Amino acid sequence: MSPRSRGVLRIVFTSEDLALTRPATRTDLLWEMVGSLHRLQARDGGGAMACWRRQARTRLTGDGLLTDVRSLLLPLVPRGPYFPDFLTPIEAQSGDEQALQALADTPRGRLRAELDRLRSSSGPFSAGLTDLARGDAHAVRRLGRLVARYCDAALAPQWPQAEPALAQERAILARHLAAGGAEQLLAHLAPAARWRPPVLEIDYPPGLSREIHLRGRGLTVIPSYFCRGHPVALVDPALPPVLACPIPRRAATTAATAGDALVALLGRTRAEILSCIAREPGCSTSELARQVGVSVPTASEHACVLRQANLIASVRQVNLVLHHPTELGAGLLAGAPARRPASPVTANPVPETFR
Repeated sequence: MSPRSRGVLRIVFTSEDLALTRPATRTDLLWEMVGSLHRLQARDGGGAMACWRRQARTRLTGDGLLTDVRSLLLPLVPRGPYFPDFLTPIEAQSGDEQALQALADTPRGRLRAELDRLRSSSGPFSAGLTDLARGDAHAVRRLGRLVARYCDAALAPQWPQAEPALAQERAILARHLAAGGAEQLLAHLAPAARWRPPVLEIDYPPGLSREIHLRGRGLTVIPSYFCRGHPVALVDPALPPVLACPIPRRAATTAATAGDALVALLGRTRAEILSCIAREPGCSTSELARQVGVSVPTASEHACVLRQANLIASVRQVNLVLHHPTELGAGLLAGAPARRPASPVTANPVPETFR
């Protein structure tokens, strides 16, 4: 596409915005869900993504989900200029369960407004989307259950490849932020984005040029495994500003076959603790102990060894010690499968298309 014909997204920062810009603290389940639905439709991403698509279709068929995914989720997330913002709530940064609950709690007025916008850009709705656009409570619950089951069937088996790559990229972004502030972090997003102070510029398709003024709210940068092409931002300027970014190819294609070697190097418990910290940066020692199934003193001892090896960094906040992976630790994990709990399915839980 020629420079004259392409669109551009311009994100305008103030000094206050730079002070509040940060990387995501964890994998965002619903941004990955949206990106994966685009990958199902796009047939892009090379051999690794083609393999994932075959496996995902097999699992979705086996779980009896393929029809609902085709009739509800794919029309809700088309490969077009828009998909609804309510599908990617900021609450996902607090955990998968919080993400699904936020989806379930979307106000009816917002559902109607965003789905009306989707209808204007993509055409007539199926019956399932029509009920959802009316804010029908049953349709909202059905969507929540379907999203949770889709994530379990299509995404959870991919976490051994995705999680280490995402943890590595979050650690790299955090290192840039610590070393040179938000401007160094934003410069790291090249070539997908160009930092031209005070504006971050991102190529968009023709006709989709727009400008976002952060106005002192900062920006959360969310690395995404299933996002391809260019970073993606929310449409509604009133929502907390986020930018979902494709992880660099070096991270996305790192081999994930060294699990046994990592266990042999660190020991099983220590390897699991490192994986937990990469999966949930900022977790406390007691949370580590609970997840791994050891005592708090044992978790603290293992964390101390990992810290001495520069695989994690720890900070004290009041009476808690919170742990984060270092770039070295995330890089080590990038060669080892990570375990991720299945997405919670509650009784009432409820890219790379450009927006």
